[in-house]
Amino acid sequence: RCFYDQKILQKTFGEWKEWWTVCRERKLSLRADGHYRYLLHNLIFKAWRAYVCQQQGKRNKYFVAESHAKKQKLLRTWQCWLVYVDVQRTKHAMQSVALAFRERSCLRISWAVWRRRHYQNCSGHKMNILALQHWAQSLQFRAWLQWRELYLYSQNDKQKETRAVTHHRHWELKRCMEAWLGYLNLHRAKKLQNELAQEHHRSRIVRQCFSDWRLSWECRRRMHAHRKDIEKLAARIALWRIFAHWKHYVVLCVEETRQCELAEKHYKHHLLVLQKFWNRWKSCL
Repeated sequence: RCFYDQKILQKTFGEWKEWWTVCRERKLSLRADGHYRYLLHNLIFKAWRAYVCQQQGKRNKYFVAESHAKKQKLLRTWQCWLVYVDVQRTKHAMQSVALAFRERSCLRISWAVWRRRHYQNCSGHKMNILALQHWAQSLQFRAWLQWRELYLYSQNDKQKETRAVTHHRHWELKRCMEAWLGYLNLHRAKKLQNELAQEHHRSRIVRQCFSDWRLSWECRRRMHAHRKDIEKLAARIALWRIFAHWKHYVVLCVEETRQCELAEKHYKHHLLVLQKFWNRWKSCL
């Protein structure tokens, strides 16, 4: 039993020693791994710090070089800009002189064209006015001739009707006198027949007078209608003259509007040219 206990104890101690050795080796390997990682991290940190310092130095050198290059470029740009400004000033002065000369020449040409067109328009307006006056006078003369002819014709008809009525009245009076003389010479027995004849004669005279009055009334009515037609013709002539004046005024307004549009276009073109040169100068500046 003692030997067995010793063997068990030795075996247990051997297994414990083996386990302790394994645990010690594991601890050593863990410590070695940790130490290796620490050394590796330390080396990586040192290499990163050296790289960062090197990059910072390069960056500082790059900033210095870039600043120097910018200064040199700015100096060259300033010198070129001074030369360009001198050239642009010279060009601008020459261009101002050229534009002033061009504007004077354009204004002179435009003024000559406008004067010629104005003279043509005035001449055409005067000719149109003279033509309209001549046409209106000719229409008035024709209307007056027609009215005079109709008036003379109506007066002639009226005189003829008056003469006819007078002749008819004289003839009737003569006939009445003859009838009255015959009535005095006839017998008293025919008094009733004579009265009936006189009544019939009176009714006939009334009808004749009524027909004469109707004819005169028809003539007056025709004269009144003719006078109304003449008044309508005069109104139409006046309306046509007013329309002709209004048409001429509309033509003048259209011409003035077109001239204003041309002037506005010319002014806008001038402003566009100035804006173009101003934008070019600003872009160059």
